[in-house]
Amino acid sequence: MALRPAMLAQVHAPVATSRTAPDPAELIALAGAARSLMGWQPSPRARQKGEYRAPLKGRGMEYLESRPYEAGDDVRALDWRLTARLGKPHTKLFREERERPVFLVVDLGPNMAFGTQGCFKRVQAARAAALLAWKAVESGDRIGGIMHAGGLHRELVPARGKLAAMRLLRQLVEIGAAAPDSLSSNGGNASSQVMALRRLRRLARPGSLVFVIGDGRGLDDAAGKELAELRRHCELGLLLVHDPLEISLPGLVRPLRVRQGSQEHVLSPLTDAARTRYAERFASREASLARFAREHRIALATLLTTAKAFESVQALLRAPR
Repeated sequence: MALRPAMLAQVHAPVATSRTAPDPAELIALAGAARSLMGWQPSPRARQKGEYRAPLKGRGMEYLESRPYEAGDDVRALDWRLTARLGKPHTKLFREERERPVFLVVDLGPNMAFGTQGCFKRVQAARAAALLAWKAVESGDRIGGIMHAGGLHRELVPARGKLAAMRLLRQLVEIGAAAPDSLSSNGGNASSQVMALRRLRRLARPGSLVFVIGDGRGLDDAAGKELAELRRHCELGLLLVHDPLEISLPGLVRPLRVRQGSQEHVLSPLTDAARTRYAERFASREASLARFAREHRIALATLLTTAKAFESVQALLRAPR
């Protein structure tokens, strides 16, 4: 999937390093890796209904033609008008509509400008989003979405082709390079996530494929209701991005300084009991999100800042629903 120099120039390099902000050249290069990704794995319910003939499901089934009925044909597909006119049973044949809108909802807020190992969470989120965008281009689908960071929301109407993917990458780079202090919280991560999902519910028509990428901190009860409503009409995937320090605290022998933008936090040495409670709180939140995903048949995967984004995106596409 070669890109012309003019297309490359549409994405401007961030001031920060590629460990703290998305690197445009890297996001563009992920087009090659995206070709190795599997398509969206159909759910068991869809397979039982016979709604899939390809890895990525289309908007529906388009009428192709009618032919004389053969033993074993589904009686629900009978062409009753042609059967009545000719006096012999005929069956309707359908083909899958392959094109579908693909939406990416990516959290690039201040909470994502954090990382103690590997890179910042927003860098991994941008890599995952780029892989999914290029996969949509390769599959002939339209790509769009909402990038949000605190009070900042950028909305992209789904469009076809490489230029649509480059447009999305440009937003990932521009917002992902912003200093955390410059992003208004506007009520916090939760309200930002709810606003994005609420807006997406108005944009995503039935049959759309939606991927939500972030650390899950904004997924409160209100956001959960929006996700549940989206899932009634759309296929949904959730990719949670975490730094290892968020999962468990190391055993410190001296205070550890952690900087986020202009803010600096000092982590004091904790007792083993305190570290255990910290790990348990994280595990409890992740377990709650996993239960929610199972209940609503949402594909779920996790991406660490130390892992390869390709493997986690692949796991998301393979995840059961």
